[in-house]
Amino acid sequence: MASNPKTLTFEEVSKHNHKKDCWIIVNEKVYDITPFLDDHPGGDEVLVTSTAKDATIDFEDVGHSDSAVEIMEKYYIGNFDTSTLPAKVNHGQPPPTQAHGGGNQSSEFVVKILQFLLPLLILGVVFALQSYGKENQAAPHES
Repeated sequence: MASNPKTLTFEEVSKHNHKKDCWIIVNEKVYDITPFLDDHPGGDEVLVTSTAKDATIDFEDVGHSDSAVEIMEKYYIGNFDTSTLPAKVNHGQPPPTQAHGGGNQSSEFVVKILQFLLPLLILGVVFALQSYGKENQAAPHES
């Protein structure tokens, strides 16, 4: 760990966002993980996609071991100034979309109706086929 850690801004950290220069933010600390990319068990792409944002949730969701946390310490380069984190940073999820004129709500309604009616329709067809089959077995065949 750095003896006199510097405090880094989001603007500084977000510039290091590719395989040849990769910094991530986890738990308000900044790590230069460039040398670790080839050794990461999950591959380098998952680390590169965790740049230019606060990757704390991504890191914790995976459930890293204590030894993984210890390994990280040798890549520590400074603290992160949380006040510089933009209010809206894209975390890999598309923004919620809403159709104009409530179209999204009507399509959800149609889906719910279909989820209810389709099984009933299938049961009705099965019942009709069974009834038709029983009628044909009961009626004598004329030759």
